[in-house]
Amino acid sequence: MQDLRKADSLRLPNGDGPANDEVKSPFLIGVAGGTASGKSTVCKKIMEQLGQAEMDHTQRQVVSISQDSFYRELTAAEKAKAQKGLFNFDHPDAFNEELMFSTLQNILQGHKVEIPSYDYRTNSLDFENMLVIYPADVVLFEGILVFYFPKIRDLFHMKLFVDTDSDTRLARRVPRDINERGRDLDAVLTQYMTFVKPAFEEFCSPTKKFADVIIPRGADNTVAIDLIVHHIGEILATTNSAQHSNTVRVAASSMKRDH
Repeated sequence: MQDLRKADSLRLPNGDGPANDEVKSPFLIGVAGGTASGKSTVCKKIMEQLGQAEMDHTQRQVVSISQDSFYRELTAAEKAKAQKGLFNFDHPDAFNEELMFSTLQNILQGHKVEIPSYDYRTNSLDFENMLVIYPADVVLFEGILVFYFPKIRDLFHMKLFVDTDSDTRLARRVPRDINERGRDLDAVLTQYMTFVKPAFEEFCSPTKKFADVIIPRGADNTVAIDLIVHHIGEILATTNSAQHSNTVRVAASSMKRDH
């Protein structure tokens, strides 16, 4: 695995970077795990403990992105199936792999990117409410299948797997899908037994072996989260120190030219 504190510099041709055109390639962390395992909650806790959650999104050093923004557009027939709970959103084919890959590549190159939000009630991408991701030092990318696609998996500098038992995940998913996503109980249970559980066992669970860190009990595992936060804090401290040194060098160089 790469040195977790190493931050690579690159020069942008498009002017997205600061005046000296040097930006840091972000440290990319993949966060995988089954449905309702607590992936987004783990990311939220990491953001909160690092003091990033309440910051203006243009100033954040740490940002979090959901794989759900990369569901592919459904055909009319697939949408009809989805409305009946008969479309498998937990299968790799439900995602736009190429868009996911190109977006993460752009993020790693320090570019600002825009991605659609996802509307769970209509099972469609919301292009009216685009999420703007500004260049950051650390990027968290969370989803059920973030480690499934090899070329995407290889982009991550660190891989976390949120490991929560299936009973707990089902107990969380049922009220979430009913209250937040407008589903009824029968549809939620049918979809879980028909698609979600088999897909987890076939596609998600096997990717646990790729993880650098496994987080049992998800967001309830405060010890694991504290350790991860400490490590990310070290990365940010190293990045800030390097940026300060670079600023000093640029200022000194400018002074020499002026004289």
